[in-house]
Amino acid sequence: MAREAKSESSGFDVDGLRQLIELMEKHDVTELKLQQGEAKYLLRRGPQGIVSVPAAAAVPAPAPVATSPAVPTADAGTPLAQDDGLLEIKSPTVGTFYKSPTPDDPAFVKVGDQISKESVVCIVEAMKVFNQIPADVSGTIAKILLKDGDPVEYGQALFLVKSN
Repeated sequence: MAREAKSESSGFDVDGLRQLIELMEKHDVTELKLQQGEAKYLLRRGPQGIVSVPAAAAVPAPAPVATSPAVPTADAGTPLAQDDGLLEIKSPTVGTFYKSPTPDDPAFVKVGDQISKESVVCIVEAMKVFNQIPADVSGTIAKILLKDGDPVEYGQALFLVKSN
Protein backbone atom coordinates (compact mmCIF):
# COMPACT_ATOMS: atom_id res chain seq x y z
CA MET A 1 0.00 0.00 0.00
CA ALA A 2 2.80 2.44 0.87
CA ARG A 3 4.47 1.52 -2.42
CA GLU A 4 1.32 2.44 -4.41
CA ALA A 5 0.99 5.77 -2.64
CA LYS A 6 4.61 6.57 -3.42
CA SER A 7 4.18 5.79 -7.11
CA GLU A 8 1.00 7.88 -7.32
CA SER A 9 2.58 10.88 -5.63
CA SER A 10 5.54 10.80 -8.00
CA GLY A 11 3.22 10.52 -11.01
CA PHE A 12 4.88 7.25 -12.04
CA ASP A 13 2.43 4.57 -13.19
CA VAL A 14 4.04 1.18 -12.51
CA ASP A 15 1.16 -0.77 -14.09
CA GLY A 16 1.34 1.39 -17.21
CA LEU A 17 5.09 0.84 -17.38
CA ARG A 18 4.58 -2.91 -17.07
CA GLN A 19 2.07 -2.81 -19.96
CA LEU A 20 4.50 -0.79 -22.12
CA ILE A 21 7.28 -3.31 -21.48
CA GLU A 22 4.98 -6.20 -22.38
CA LEU A 23 3.98 -4.42 -25.63
CA MET A 24 7.65 -3.75 -26.42
CA GLU A 25 8.42 -7.45 -26.00
CA LYS A 26 5.35 -8.59 -27.95
CA HIS A 27 6.10 -6.31 -30.93
CA ASP A 28 9.90 -6.61 -30.69
CA VAL A 29 10.38 -2.87 -30.02
CA THR A 30 13.84 -2.13 -28.60
CA GLU A 31 13.51 1.57 -27.74
CA LEU A 32 10.63 3.81 -26.72
CA LYS A 33 10.78 7.51 -25.85
CA LEU A 34 7.88 9.12 -24.00
CA GLN A 35 7.22 12.62 -22.75
CA GLN A 36 4.38 13.78 -20.53
CA GLY A 37 4.65 17.40 -19.52
CA GLU A 38 8.21 17.88 -18.32
CA ALA A 39 8.70 14.19 -17.47
CA LYS A 40 10.69 12.27 -20.09
CA TYR A 41 11.14 8.51 -20.19
CA LEU A 42 13.39 6.31 -22.32
CA LEU A 43 12.77 2.55 -22.29
CA ARG A 44 15.31 0.23 -23.93
CA ARG A 45 15.50 -3.53 -24.12
CA GLY A 46 17.91 -5.96 -25.71
CA PRO A 47 21.44 -5.29 -26.91
CA GLN A 48 22.46 -1.68 -27.53
CA GLY A 49 24.04 -0.43 -30.72
CA ILE A 50 23.38 -0.95 -34.39
CA VAL A 51 21.68 -4.22 -35.28
CA SER A 52 21.03 -5.45 -38.81
CA VAL A 53 17.34 -6.28 -39.18
CA PRO A 54 15.27 -6.54 -42.37
CA ALA A 55 14.10 -3.01 -43.31
CA ALA A 56 14.14 -1.61 -39.78
CA ALA A 57 15.80 1.38 -38.04
CA ALA A 58 15.17 4.22 -35.33
CA VAL A 59 12.71 9.10 -35.37
CA PRO A 60 13.58 12.68 -34.77
CA ALA A 61 16.28 12.11 -32.14
CA PRO A 62 19.68 11.14 -33.56
CA ALA A 63 20.31 7.58 -32.38
CA PRO A 64 21.87 4.38 -33.69
CA VAL A 65 19.71 3.06 -36.49
CA ALA A 66 19.19 -0.53 -37.61
CA THR A 67 18.59 -0.75 -41.35
CA SER A 68 18.27 -3.28 -44.10
CA PRO A 69 21.46 -3.99 -46.04
CA ALA A 70 20.16 -1.89 -48.98
CA VAL A 71 19.96 1.26 -46.81
CA PRO A 72 23.23 2.83 -45.57
CA THR A 73 23.68 2.88 -41.81
CA ALA A 74 24.26 6.16 -39.98
CA ASP A 75 26.27 6.72 -36.82
CA ALA A 76 24.54 8.60 -34.02
CA GLY A 77 24.52 12.27 -34.92
CA THR A 78 25.56 11.66 -38.56
CA PRO A 79 22.74 12.27 -41.02
CA LEU A 80 22.28 9.41 -43.49
CA ALA A 81 22.47 11.78 -46.45
CA GLN A 82 25.13 14.20 -45.15
CA ASP A 83 27.58 13.60 -48.03
CA ASP A 84 24.92 14.18 -50.68
CA GLY A 85 23.52 17.33 -49.07
CA LEU A 86 20.16 15.60 -48.80
CA LEU A 87 17.69 15.93 -45.94
CA GLU A 88 15.97 12.98 -44.28
CA ILE A 89 12.30 12.59 -43.52
CA LYS A 90 12.22 10.33 -40.46
CA SER A 91 9.48 8.26 -38.89
CA PRO A 92 8.06 9.72 -35.67
CA THR A 93 6.80 6.30 -34.60
CA VAL A 94 7.28 2.55 -34.82
CA GLY A 95 4.97 0.79 -37.25
CA THR A 96 4.46 -0.29 -40.85
CA PHE A 97 5.26 1.95 -43.84
CA TYR A 98 2.67 2.61 -46.57
CA LYS A 99 3.25 5.03 -49.45
CA SER A 100 -0.48 5.43 -50.29
CA PRO A 101 -3.74 5.70 -48.29
CA THR A 102 -5.04 2.40 -49.75
CA PRO A 103 -3.50 -0.21 -52.08
CA ASP A 104 -5.63 1.13 -54.96
CA ASP A 105 -4.70 4.82 -54.47
CA PRO A 106 -1.61 6.49 -55.96
CA ALA A 107 1.39 7.11 -53.70
CA PHE A 108 1.40 10.33 -51.67
CA VAL A 109 4.75 11.22 -53.31
CA LYS A 110 7.16 9.80 -55.86
CA VAL A 111 10.78 10.57 -56.74
CA GLY A 112 10.97 14.02 -58.34
CA ASP A 113 7.86 15.43 -56.58
CA GLN A 114 8.10 18.90 -55.01
CA ILE A 115 7.03 18.92 -51.34
CA SER A 116 6.50 21.51 -48.61
CA LYS A 117 6.80 21.07 -44.86
CA GLU A 118 3.06 20.35 -44.64
CA SER A 119 2.99 17.74 -47.43
CA VAL A 120 1.87 14.27 -46.31
CA VAL A 121 4.48 11.84 -47.67
CA CYS A 122 3.30 8.47 -46.33
CA ILE A 123 1.40 6.61 -43.62
CA VAL A 124 2.92 4.69 -40.72
CA GLU A 125 0.47 2.25 -39.18
CA ALA A 126 0.96 1.66 -35.47
CA MET A 127 -1.45 -0.64 -33.61
CA LYS A 128 -4.26 -0.21 -36.19
CA VAL A 129 -3.85 3.59 -36.16
CA PHE A 130 -2.86 5.07 -39.54
CA ASN A 131 -0.61 8.09 -38.90
CA GLN A 132 -0.11 10.50 -41.80
CA ILE A 133 3.51 11.61 -41.83
CA PRO A 134 4.22 15.23 -42.85
CA ALA A 135 7.49 16.06 -44.62
CA ASP A 136 8.64 18.74 -42.13
CA VAL A 137 11.09 19.83 -44.88
CA SER A 138 10.69 21.50 -48.27
CA GLY A 139 12.33 20.29 -51.44
CA THR A 140 12.27 17.52 -54.03
CA ILE A 141 11.91 13.81 -53.19
CA ALA A 142 15.27 12.28 -54.18
CA LYS A 143 14.80 8.74 -52.87
CA ILE A 144 12.15 6.58 -51.20
CA LEU A 145 13.99 4.29 -48.78
CA LEU A 146 11.22 1.75 -48.04
CA LYS A 147 8.61 -0.37 -49.78
CA ASP A 148 4.95 -0.82 -48.81
CA GLY A 149 4.60 -3.08 -45.79
CA ASP A 150 8.18 -2.61 -44.54
CA PRO A 151 8.52 -2.34 -40.75
CA VAL A 152 9.60 1.08 -39.49
CA GLU A 153 11.45 1.97 -36.29
CA TYR A 154 11.32 5.25 -34.40
CA GLY A 155 13.70 7.73 -36.06
CA GLN A 156 14.25 5.65 -39.20
CA ALA A 157 14.82 7.61 -42.42
CA LEU A 158 11.90 7.13 -44.82
CA PHE A 159 12.80 9.55 -47.65
CA LEU A 160 15.75 11.60 -48.84
CA VAL A 161 14.92 15.12 -49.99
CA LYS A 162 16.98 17.59 -52.03
CA SER A 163 16.49 21.03 -50.49
CA ASN A 164 15.34 23.79 -52.86
